[in-house]
Amino acid sequence: MKKKFILEGLDCANCAAKIEKAINDLDGVKEATVNFMTQKLVIEGEDEKMPTIIQEAEKIVKNIEPDTIMKKA
Repeated sequence: MKKKFILEGLDCANCAAKIEKAINDLDGVKEATVNFMTQKLVIEGEDEKMPTIIQEAEKIVKNIEPDTIMKKA
């Protein structure tokens, strides 16, 4: 399953890389990419784990970039 999100307010390329790495380390994630220029996050993961992956991804985004809002694309 693939889900796309907009990271509204993402203003740090280094933070985007940290977010991408942290989400890729989550259980059930096949691949996660963060594009700093377009502020897009794409998560590909196991269907049954996707709700948990999304919850954890939101926490990661908030920890690294507190002012960034993760919205469905």
